[in-house]
Amino acid sequence: MDDTSLDPARTALVLIDLQNSNVSRQLAPYSAEQTVGNCVLLAQEMRGRGAMVIYVHVLVNELPAPLADSPMRPPGAPAAPPDASRLAPTAGVDAQDTVITKRQWGAFYGTELDQLLRRRGIRTLVLGGIATNFGVESTARAAFDRGYALVFAEDAMSSFDAEAHGFACRNIFPRMGRVRSTRTLIDMLQAGTGAA
Repeated sequence: MDDTSLDPARTALVLIDLQNSNVSRQLAPYSAEQTVGNCVLLAQEMRGRGAMVIYVHVLVNELPAPLADSPMRPPGAPAAPPDASRLAPTAGVDAQDTVITKRQWGAFYGTELDQLLRRRGIRTLVLGGIATNFGVESTARAAFDRGYALVFAEDAMSSFDAEAHGFACRNIFPRMGRVRSTRTLIDMLQAGTGAA
């Protein structure tokens, strides 16, 4: 793989937690609508070129609740409603896409994701979703440890504050892979020059 192309046969788009509990939140620097819209554009382009498209969602009520200084859900907080963990209707899931269910921030631990990717010969992951510095970053770190090449769709992810998103995209992700815009990634796919 070079910097101007992506090989759809060896690439998977992995979209993290585009579910009701996240798309209803106030996000930054990109709104939920912008983030999901860019994820849908990438999914359509990848799917149309025969690439693997994977949607990951977390079972909110099964997330670990460790003793923490700033827990995601305070002790005694009511359970999330039943539809909180469902992928949002706007996420654009297609019947041919793979859906992975997780019970922690990252998409690898305790799921079949790695096995599915290796069976398809996937070498490169394009990552997007909500939230940048939680599910996306946790998944990216695990993918990096497993030897996958990583591409981050910077405007197809967002977080609960712009500073956290920016920190990950400026200081963490460039050390693990390439950070690109949705438009750049679509141009790379449309270039169709192929890469190993």
